[in-house]
Amino acid sequence: MSAPERIQIAVVFGGQSSEHQVSCLTAAGVLGAFDPSRYEVHGVGIDQQGVWRRYEADEIKAFRVEDGRLPSVSGDHPRAIMVRDLDGVRLATLEGDRMTESVRIDVAFPVMHGAYCEDGCIQGHFEILGLRYVGCGVASSANGMDKAFMRTCFEQAGVPLVPWVTITPGQWRDDRQGCLDRVNDALRYPVYVKPARGGSSVGISRVTDPAGLAEAIEVARSADPKVIVEQGVTGAREIECGVLGVTGAAPRASRPGEIVMHTADGFYDFDAKYLPEEQVELQVPADLPPEVTERVQAIAVACYEALDCEGLARVDVFVQPDGRVVVNEINTMPGFTPYSMYPSMWRATGIEYPDLVDALVDQALTRPATVLR
Repeated sequence: MSAPERIQIAVVFGGQSSEHQVSCLTAAGVLGAFDPSRYEVHGVGIDQQGVWRRYEADEIKAFRVEDGRLPSVSGDHPRAIMVRDLDGVRLATLEGDRMTESVRIDVAFPVMHGAYCEDGCIQGHFEILGLRYVGCGVASSANGMDKAFMRTCFEQAGVPLVPWVTITPGQWRDDRQGCLDRVNDALRYPVYVKPARGGSSVGISRVTDPAGLAEAIEVARSADPKVIVEQGVTGAREIECGVLGVTGAAPRASRPGEIVMHTADGFYDFDAKYLPEEQVELQVPADLPPEVTERVQAIAVACYEALDCEGLARVDVFVQPDGRVVVNEINTMPGFTPYSMYPSMWRATGIEYPDLVDALVDQALTRPATVLR
């Protein structure tokens, strides 16, 4: 009896966002989880100029942090292109005006973070090609990426939130003082100033008094001209919870994990997330009373359903001293680096990393795709 045909999977990573390097680490983590007897993996690295590059699986597996430097997609790799053909979607190497080394692709696994992936752009591209893919669809990705739209969806679903103020580019241009006044009237300090459409804590500032607010808004605007300002939650614990959705079953929440900063005024910024020497500890599972754990899990699933997510998401919440839970945000493409919470939480729940990847690919293969004729 011949061996079953392997699933042809394209891992797409890199991209033009500020999270390009983080995406490379995520790709390395995912590649290490694929069973070579079940999958044949093809790498597509998108460089910081937006050019698609062909990568071998072993090259991706070798990505790591070295001397504090994160990996990135190299411009010396051959160019790649995905095209829709009569028999499906094909990945090829582009040599001038010729396509070579063409292979059929069954499913894409996008592990890019930030703009042009996590915001629904790459998902829309796959939809047009008729290519099945892992993770959330166009609308849920776009709404999950925009912290203002995300909060509006959650508010409509009755999800508990921290108070916030949105500052659009036009509002900041026409009435800067009015924007500052709105924040000072609606929120109490400390506050967190964030790009509305960003991730990995890039461009985020903690502000303890009104004097630092305008500068923090400008820092956030360097990453995204649309900004949100959130009221800080003092004395709360930072808890995360994974959600996994599989075809034909209700979404399931993982055991929560906790982010413990070793400094009283610290927050979970870019370096703390991705550079191992930073003083942060991830505790999985979080030491919470059973009723609080259940509350966190129920809220995580409610967030997932409010955005109509598919496949996977990570929901970040604050647990206050009295046990109340308020949502910070949702991440529709959580990291899979060695320091990432999402796979760690599922491992604590009883699903090992390779099984988690299998579940996500299986879900992707059952989602509707454009009929190719």
